[in-house]
Amino acid sequence: MTVQKSIGRPEPSGGGTLDWDDIRYFVELARQGKLSATARVLQVEHSTVARRIGMLETRLGVRLFDRLPKHWALTAEGEELLAQARRVEDEALAFARAGAGASTLRGVVRLSAPPVFSSVFLVPRLGALRARWPAIALEIIGEVREADLYRREADLALRMARPSQDGLAARPLAQTGYGLYAAPGWFERPAEEWEFIGHGEAMKETPQQKWLAKFVAGRPYAFWTNDAAAMLAACRAGLGVAVLPHFLGRGDPMLALHPEYGQVLSRPLWLAVHPDVRRAPRVTLMAELLAALLQEHAALLA
Repeated sequence: MTVQKSIGRPEPSGGGTLDWDDIRYFVELARQGKLSATARVLQVEHSTVARRIGMLETRLGVRLFDRLPKHWALTAEGEELLAQARRVEDEALAFARAGAGASTLRGVVRLSAPPVFSSVFLVPRLGALRARWPAIALEIIGEVREADLYRREADLALRMARPSQDGLAARPLAQTGYGLYAAPGWFERPAEEWEFIGHGEAMKETPQQKWLAKFVAGRPYAFWTNDAAAMLAACRAGLGVAVLPHFLGRGDPMLALHPEYGQVLSRPLWLAVHPDVRRAPRVTLMAELLAALLQEHAALLA
């Protein structure tokens, strides 16, 4: 009997077990919709993503994606398999978290933290603590977005707001104070002549931008940015008045703190960890060291 192939449907490879990595590539491409974005998340070349998806389709004998000019769209068969693939992904990630929880005081601990906070405040103070974690390599991932701790994007996360994912263990470690800063001489001008440096679109809902929006009261903005380092540089350069965290502005000779608006708001700094990973001795140790460091220098943050 002759079996006729369906158009656009790969022929089964005739056996072989599925590779978990291929399923991971499938789920991530379905999530991102584009090869380039998927490759960035998985930290591989986009050609690797295409190749792994092709291998999975061949093993299954099913076309999972339609290759469109600007994105890859799930086929009907791909949609049917996606829910099961996500369950496989969840189980694999749970297994990885359980494995991390059984680990020792050796290995890598990945910390997700705001970039400027990491570079300006945290990293310069880690050297004095190095002797307390000799067999651990700390990897700091500087990012504004929330790392997905369920997907093991990080073991620990420092955030300026309480983590939104359910089920995470989280605690506030310190308070971060904010004040009104400008280059020397700015605050000697009449207040109605002030211009401002604002947080860009992605940060317009932050407490500091909400406070500033009310305070501006119709006066002009000279500069907008989502980058805290760029905001600091703009303030130093005399582009306007900005709300800055004290760990950036306090003690900077190129900046002046307004005496009346020296403390306009305070935000808690949270440390989050997935409960499964929290049982890992190396993660527990780094969490304790971070907590101790922040509490020791709480006055510099507040």
